[in-house]
Amino acid sequence: MSDGVTAGVGSGDAASRSFAHLFSGHASTYAAFRPTYPSELFAWLRSMAPGRAQAWDVGTGNGQVACALASHFDAVLATDPSAEQLAAAPAHARVTYRVATYDSGLPAQSTQLVAVGQALHWFDLPSFFAEVQRVMVPGGFFAAFAYVHSTVMPEVDAITRHYHDVTCADHWAPEHHLIREGYRSMMLPIVEVEAPPFEIRVAMSVEQYLGFHRSWSATQRLLKAGGEGSVLAFERAVRDAWGAAPQRDVVWPMFVRAGTIR
Repeated sequence: MSDGVTAGVGSGDAASRSFAHLFSGHASTYAAFRPTYPSELFAWLRSMAPGRAQAWDVGTGNGQVACALASHFDAVLATDPSAEQLAAAPAHARVTYRVATYDSGLPAQSTQLVAVGQALHWFDLPSFFAEVQRVMVPGGFFAAFAYVHSTVMPEVDAITRHYHDVTCADHWAPEHHLIREGYRSMMLPIVEVEAPPFEIRVAMSVEQYLGFHRSWSATQRLLKAGGEGSVLAFERAVRDAWGAAPQRDVVWPMFVRAGTIR
């Protein structure tokens, strides 16, 4: 998943419907253009977990977190409520994919790490953490991480911020603000630790950069609302500002909230 549902923000069936279907309609676009997390993040998660037998990636989306964790853990369960998203995820010998919201199916006290990449803002926290507390071994480690606004070059960044803040303003889900504030208002039942600084850095062509923005949930909502002209205008402006460079470095700062479960 990407781009929230927390206690007090959303709950029950409405939350589950949002969680399940926000990205289902463009799963292939999502899988093709979402950036990958740095390998250092997963090495750090392995170092913080009390073992490597089992990890659970919740809201796995296109499976990129699950497959990265599989390099560090013996078995990874990757769950997502969207069957369409899971259909676009790559097969891996150590990864088991399952369509689920929070009901993991894992045995009690079986899991050393629970990870959530770019998805915690969609969760009903009480339901989710009840399952985390059930499956986690004593001293097990929890981490939720996400990335925020990318930077490329000032001219492109200004166009993209206007597109995000103005053009797409009415098309973001209410929970989107939770990413922008780094999840700081979310009350998590963890003994929190400070994570090292991480960032995503990817060399992209302009078409890949624009494909990423097509994968935004707000862009997809804008398109469904008849806003194709606005999207195309944004894309033309970015191409003009990008210039002739075949690729440019795109950098996404990350934030992490992590710790042991109380």
